[in-house]
Amino acid sequence: MGVVVTDAEVTLADVLSLRLAIDEPLEDGTELVLRHRTTGVERDVLLGSPGARAREATLAVSLAPLELSTGRWDAYLRREGKRSRLRSVDPGFSLDHLDAYALCRRTLAYRSYRTRNGFLALKISDAEPVAEVRSIWFREGRFEVMGLLAYTGLEDDDSRHEAVMTLERRQTGAHLKSTATVQGVRFHAAVSLVDVLAADPEGSGTWEPALHVDGVPATLRLGARLDDVDGKRRRLHYPSARVDGVLIKPCYTADDELRIEVGG
Repeated sequence: MGVVVTDAEVTLADVLSLRLAIDEPLEDGTELVLRHRTTGVERDVLLGSPGARAREATLAVSLAPLELSTGRWDAYLRREGKRSRLRSVDPGFSLDHLDAYALCRRTLAYRSYRTRNGFLALKISDAEPVAEVRSIWFREGRFEVMGLLAYTGLEDDDSRHEAVMTLERRQTGAHLKSTATVQGVRFHAAVSLVDVLAADPEGSGTWEPALHVDGVPATLRLGARLDDVDGKRRRLHYPSARVDGVLIKPCYTADDELRIEVGG
């Protein structure tokens, strides 16, 4: 039986919604199997015969009751002990949908996507409150960053919130802070590059930025995870700046957290 996913989405209620193109209706006893790529742990859901039309079927699977752990899960269909990976033609990426999904306070974030080989998979990650970076630039002697507050539960409205951006060098204990603007869930923060150098004039190293927002108890790390770019440390390269001959540039860690590198 030929089955291809033509549309895949995890809804705001953490339900995996699928539209399938099929040669014939799914038979009773057909199961959707999700297999953890690292551990091999499997979860299965009995589908029955959901197809009202011979060439199309729609499925809705609630993910929370399956107790899926963080990581990547590959999708299969299984019938009478035989299973095959579920092919997909849907790239599974919508920045607008990811932004809307991130407005709710969550502990886990579920996302469907198409693998490089054209199969359906899920990516599950911890959903702690973060400051999601969307734009970075140097101008007028300042480092500036804009983005979206994710998983905080704040409303996407015109409300203004007091906020501060801090930069810290763990190696030396140096600390710096500047005011930030937060309207609804959108933030903008800037810091003088001269102040960055003055805060730790003797050493080159890495600064860790974070955002502190009134009404949000957690410290918000600055990072970039709500997109389809893996390995940002290797793939994303921003313009650098020189202040008094010292090179300053933004970069990402292996965990996609933002850093500012000074010197080197």
